[in-house]
Amino acid sequence: MKSQKEIVEEMQAVVEQMRLDDIEDNPDIVDEYFECDCCGQNKCLAGSIEYDGYRLCNDCVLLAETGFALNKFDNIQNLIDAMEDKRLEGLCDFIKEEEKRKNN
Repeated sequence: MKSQKEIVEEMQAVVEQMRLDDIEDNPDIVDEYFECDCCGQNKCLAGSIEYDGYRLCNDCVLLAETGFALNKFDNIQNLIDAMEDKRLEGLCDFIKEEEKRKNN
């Protein structure tokens, strides 16, 4: 049986390869961005995956796949719910930055 560390390392390699494959298939993808439904950040489309109608960036795909592999959760909604605070934090930071820009 694999250790958690081995599973995480394996998932990192798989998810990174997905990103590289996307770039190889479509080099222009490095300039295409979207707002990740999980972390709420503006991320590159390369290596992103859609799960049950949610588009996840490559970083969140790693969290999702590792979570599934380690049986931490069994559906994507669990991860989306767990990441809600991070999304809200990102939104608050964005609003603060916008306010600073307006005031300068």
